[in-house]
Amino acid sequence: MAIREIIVLPDKQLRLVSKPIESVTAEVRKLADDMFETMYDAPGIGLAAIQVAVPLRLITMDLAKKEDETGAKPRVFINPEILSSSEELSVYEEGCLSIPEYYEEVERPAQVRFRFMDLDGKVHEEDADGLFATCIQHEIDHLNGVLFVDYLSKLKRDRVLKKFTKQAKRAGE
Repeated sequence: MAIREIIVLPDKQLRLVSKPIESVTAEVRKLADDMFETMYDAPGIGLAAIQVAVPLRLITMDLAKKEDETGAKPRVFINPEILSSSEELSVYEEGCLSIPEYYEEVERPAQVRFRFMDLDGKVHEEDADGLFATCIQHEIDHLNGVLFVDYLSKLKRDRVLKKFTKQAKRAGE
Protein backbone atom coordinates (compact mmCIF):
# COMPACT_ATOMS: atom_id res chain seq x y z
CA MET A 1 0.00 0.00 0.00
CA ALA A 2 1.10 3.53 -0.71
CA ILE A 3 -0.11 6.97 0.23
CA ARG A 4 -0.92 8.90 -2.92
CA GLU A 5 -1.01 12.64 -3.36
CA ILE A 6 -4.49 14.14 -3.08
CA ILE A 7 -5.12 16.73 -5.76
CA VAL A 8 -6.51 20.03 -4.50
CA LEU A 9 -8.71 22.78 -5.91
CA PRO A 10 -8.22 24.46 -8.43
CA ASP A 11 -6.74 21.35 -10.13
CA LYS A 12 -8.80 20.89 -13.31
CA GLN A 13 -8.71 17.10 -12.97
CA LEU A 14 -11.32 17.44 -10.21
CA ARG A 15 -13.79 18.42 -12.95
CA LEU A 16 -13.23 15.28 -15.04
CA VAL A 17 -16.00 12.69 -15.38
CA SER A 18 -14.49 9.38 -14.30
CA LYS A 19 -14.65 6.28 -16.50
CA PRO A 20 -16.46 3.07 -15.52
CA ILE A 21 -14.36 0.13 -14.38
CA GLU A 22 -14.86 -2.81 -16.75
CA SER A 23 -13.61 -5.54 -14.41
CA VAL A 24 -12.00 -5.86 -11.00
CA THR A 25 -8.30 -6.40 -11.64
CA ALA A 26 -5.21 -6.52 -9.44
CA GLU A 27 -4.62 -2.86 -10.39
CA VAL A 28 -8.13 -1.90 -9.20
CA ARG A 29 -7.56 -3.72 -5.90
CA LYS A 30 -4.18 -2.01 -5.46
CA LEU A 31 -5.78 1.37 -6.19
CA ALA A 32 -8.46 0.69 -3.53
CA ASP A 33 -5.75 -0.30 -0.99
CA ASP A 34 -3.76 2.85 -1.76
CA MET A 35 -6.91 4.97 -1.50
CA PHE A 36 -7.70 3.58 1.97
CA GLU A 37 -4.15 4.29 3.10
CA THR A 38 -4.39 7.83 1.67
CA MET A 39 -7.86 8.45 3.12
CA TYR A 40 -6.91 7.31 6.63
CA ASP A 41 -3.68 9.33 6.51
CA ALA A 42 -5.48 12.54 5.43
CA PRO A 43 -7.66 11.83 7.58
CA GLY A 44 -11.02 11.53 5.84
CA ILE A 45 -14.10 9.30 5.68
CA GLY A 46 -14.45 9.06 1.90
CA LEU A 47 -12.25 9.31 -1.17
CA ALA A 48 -12.96 9.14 -4.90
CA ALA A 49 -10.24 7.84 -7.23
CA ILE A 50 -10.19 11.14 -9.15
CA GLN A 51 -8.93 12.81 -5.95
CA VAL A 52 -5.70 10.83 -6.36
CA ALA A 53 -5.65 11.76 -10.08
CA VAL A 54 -7.10 8.44 -11.32
CA PRO A 55 -10.26 9.08 -13.39
CA LEU A 56 -11.99 5.76 -12.58
CA ARG A 57 -15.39 5.24 -10.91
CA LEU A 58 -14.07 3.95 -7.58
CA ILE A 59 -14.84 5.16 -4.06
CA THR A 60 -13.43 4.13 -0.69
CA MET A 61 -15.31 4.98 2.50
CA ASP A 62 -15.15 4.35 6.21
CA LEU A 63 -17.67 6.22 8.33
CA ALA A 64 -16.35 4.84 11.64
CA LYS A 65 -14.50 7.23 13.92
CA LYS A 66 -10.78 6.97 13.32
CA GLU A 67 -9.97 6.50 17.01
CA ASP A 68 -12.30 3.50 17.26
CA GLU A 69 -10.35 0.94 15.25
CA THR A 70 -12.77 -1.87 16.16
CA GLY A 71 -15.63 0.05 14.54
CA ALA A 72 -13.82 0.49 11.22
CA LYS A 73 -16.04 -0.52 8.32
CA PRO A 74 -13.99 0.03 5.18
CA ARG A 75 -16.18 -0.10 2.07
CA VAL A 76 -15.37 -0.01 -1.63
CA PHE A 77 -17.90 1.10 -4.23
CA ILE A 78 -17.14 0.49 -7.91
CA ASN A 79 -19.21 2.21 -10.61
CA PRO A 80 -21.74 3.52 -8.05
CA GLU A 81 -24.89 5.17 -9.35
CA ILE A 82 -27.85 6.71 -7.58
CA LEU A 83 -31.09 5.00 -8.53
CA SER A 84 -33.50 7.15 -6.51
CA SER A 85 -33.46 10.00 -4.01
CA SER A 86 -35.95 11.03 -1.36
CA GLU A 87 -37.82 14.31 -1.67
CA GLU A 88 -36.98 14.90 1.98
CA LEU A 89 -33.75 16.85 2.34
CA SER A 90 -31.14 16.99 5.09
CA VAL A 91 -28.32 19.41 5.81
CA TYR A 92 -24.82 18.29 6.81
CA GLU A 93 -21.64 20.25 7.22
CA GLU A 94 -19.40 18.89 4.48
CA GLY A 95 -15.69 19.10 3.93
CA CYS A 96 -13.46 17.64 1.25
CA LEU A 97 -9.89 16.38 1.18
CA SER A 98 -9.48 18.23 -2.14
CA ILE A 99 -10.67 21.48 -0.53
CA PRO A 100 -8.71 21.27 2.73
CA GLU A 101 -9.90 22.99 5.89
CA TYR A 102 -13.06 24.40 4.29
CA TYR A 103 -16.44 23.31 5.62
CA GLU A 104 -19.93 24.43 4.69
CA GLU A 105 -23.47 23.22 5.18
CA VAL A 106 -24.90 21.47 2.11
CA GLU A 107 -28.49 20.37 1.52
CA ARG A 108 -28.95 17.00 -0.20
CA PRO A 109 -31.61 14.27 -0.38
CA ALA A 110 -31.93 12.64 3.07
CA GLN A 111 -32.08 9.09 1.61
CA VAL A 112 -30.82 7.52 -1.59
CA ARG A 113 -30.92 4.08 -3.16
CA PHE A 114 -27.82 3.24 -5.16
CA ARG A 115 -26.22 0.40 -7.11
CA PHE A 116 -22.54 -0.50 -7.07
CA MET A 117 -20.11 -3.34 -7.67
CA ASP A 118 -17.84 -4.69 -4.91
CA LEU A 119 -14.24 -5.91 -5.17
CA ASP A 120 -15.54 -9.42 -5.98
CA GLY A 121 -17.38 -8.05 -9.02
CA LYS A 122 -20.82 -8.59 -7.43
CA VAL A 123 -23.49 -5.96 -8.03
CA HIS A 124 -25.43 -4.69 -5.01
CA GLU A 125 -28.25 -2.25 -4.37
CA GLU A 126 -28.35 -0.47 -1.05
CA ASP A 127 -30.29 2.23 0.77
CA ALA A 128 -28.43 4.99 2.55
CA ASP A 129 -29.53 7.69 4.94
CA GLY A 130 -27.90 10.11 7.37
CA LEU A 131 -24.17 10.61 7.04
CA PHE A 132 -23.90 7.58 4.73
CA ALA A 133 -26.35 9.15 2.24
CA THR A 134 -24.50 12.47 2.35
CA CYS A 135 -21.11 10.83 1.91
CA ILE A 136 -22.11 8.53 -0.96
CA GLN A 137 -23.70 11.48 -2.81
CA HIS A 138 -20.61 13.65 -2.18
CA GLU A 139 -18.26 10.95 -3.52
CA ILE A 140 -20.44 10.05 -6.54
CA ASP A 141 -20.48 13.78 -7.34
CA HIS A 142 -16.66 13.62 -7.49
CA LEU A 143 -16.92 10.86 -10.10
CA ASN A 144 -19.07 13.23 -12.16
CA GLY A 145 -16.75 16.23 -11.81
CA VAL A 146 -18.99 17.96 -9.23
CA LEU A 147 -17.68 19.42 -5.97
CA PHE A 148 -19.64 20.19 -2.81
CA VAL A 149 -18.92 23.91 -3.28
CA ASP A 150 -21.08 23.74 -6.43
CA TYR A 151 -24.10 23.54 -4.09
CA LEU A 152 -23.22 26.83 -2.39
CA SER A 153 -24.32 30.32 -3.37
CA LYS A 154 -22.35 31.86 -6.23
CA LEU A 155 -20.79 34.35 -3.80
CA LYS A 156 -19.50 31.64 -1.41
CA ARG A 157 -18.36 29.41 -4.29
CA ASP A 158 -16.46 32.26 -5.98
CA ARG A 159 -14.76 33.14 -2.67
CA VAL A 160 -13.57 29.56 -2.16
CA LEU A 161 -12.32 29.21 -5.75
CA LYS A 162 -10.47 32.53 -5.48
CA LYS A 163 -8.86 31.53 -2.16
CA PHE A 164 -7.62 28.17 -3.47
CA THR A 165 -6.47 29.66 -6.79
CA LYS A 166 -4.37 32.20 -4.85
CA GLN A 167 -2.92 29.45 -2.62
CA ALA A 168 -2.01 27.37 -5.68
CA LYS A 169 -0.28 30.39 -7.30
CA ARG A 170 1.68 31.08 -4.10
CA ALA A 171 2.70 27.41 -3.84
CA GLY A 172 3.87 27.47 -7.46
CA GLU A 173 6.07 30.56 -7.02
